[in-house]
Amino acid sequence: MKKILLTLTFALALNSVSAQTETVETKNSDFNKWSIELAGGFNKAQRPWTSGFRTDTPNFFVGDLGVRYMFNNQFGLKADFGCNTFEEKNGTNNFSTRYYRVDLQGVANLGRIMNFETWTNTIGLLGHAGFGVAQLEDQNSALTDKMANFIVGVTGQVKLTNRIALTADLTTILNAKQNANFDAALTGPGGGFEGILFNGTVGVTVYLGKNAKHADWVVLNDDRFSAIDARFMAIENKMLDSDKDGVADYLDEEANTPAGSLVDTKGKSIDKNNNGVADATEDFILKNYGSGNTSPLLSNNELITSLINGGYVATYYDFNQSTPTSDSTGNTDFILTYLRNNPSASVEITGHADEIGSSAYNDKLSKARATNVKSTLTAAGIAESRLTIVAAGEDTSVNKNSDAARKLVRKVTFRVK
Repeated sequence: MKKILLTLTFALALNSVSAQTETVETKNSDFNKWSIELAGGFNKAQRPWTSGFRTDTPNFFVGDLGVRYMFNNQFGLKADFGCNTFEEKNGTNNFSTRYYRVDLQGVANLGRIMNFETWTNTIGLLGHAGFGVAQLEDQNSALTDKMANFIVGVTGQVKLTNRIALTADLTTILNAKQNANFDAALTGPGGGFEGILFNGTVGVTVYLGKNAKHADWVVLNDDRFSAIDARFMAIENKMLDSDKDGVADYLDEEANTPAGSLVDTKGKSIDKNNNGVADATEDFILKNYGSGNTSPLLSNNELITSLINGGYVATYYDFNQSTPTSDSTGNTDFILTYLRNNPSASVEITGHADEIGSSAYNDKLSKARATNVKSTLTAAGIAESRLTIVAAGEDTSVNKNSDAARKLVRKVTFRVK
């Protein structure tokens, strides 16, 4: 029994020391650390006794007052003062003694160490052990006996509020150098831890401090799984492929590639003949309008005109921007090349916006986008008379709540006249 008690004390002492070397995050956690503990109950003095002297089982009264400080949510220290009374059991010799003690103890929050929070938020368990001094006094004489003590115990907790908890404690006290029996009879110089006393108390703990919770009930890094989930969600979002071209959005430099288009590793449409039109788009037009189709055979120039008027050539914009994205400026170059090769042609430039924001603002933004493209073309030498702008305002054809869908309608399209 003594070996077990000493082992527990040694472990608590080590844990109390290690608590002072916890991480900065633990030390600075936002929780209360101080508490006051008040309890009362019964005792059982096991030994030493003089023959013919005994107390009732259990024997009343025990009183205990303690002040506790927690370094973190697992380890702390407490100083406490206790008083025990001993009086004769009916049918035994009369006596009346008092036992006073003061102890300094290490405290381990066993509830947190054993992860009670996985099944309860209101039940806790503390372990405590330490050393102190004590004095036994005879109420019928001037006899006093000073001694050292070792104390160890466990305290069950039930949280009522963030400020108050009920407690139930079982404690064992070992007295060293106890010269008098608990009945006040002198026995000569005491030896090692020969005196044994058991206390059982119930009480209340009052938590002090300005924070919402005390260390007894705080779970550090409780949001660690939420943070991990957020990281996984971020990875999943990055791996989305909105245009289904096989290239994840975060790597895709052309996020609106038509379905089925052949793209490079950056998500850009492949244009092997360098005519400014993605090969997949050209194949589609040739298949539906080219030789062998029931539609009349179209010349290359007519194919390009159909491509432009069908909305396959467009410039795209980031949210609330009137300057095209860097990966769609090539489509403005495509229109420039077409106008230079067809000097009699003119182009209607239509600006579009998504549904975010007021309709009036989106009308203004769509016009600004079309005007920006017109300015680029006139600066490149295209006569202003060949260019007209249209502010189409909001495009309501896509899901307003989908960011990927809104990207598809923040654009400028062209129509050859």
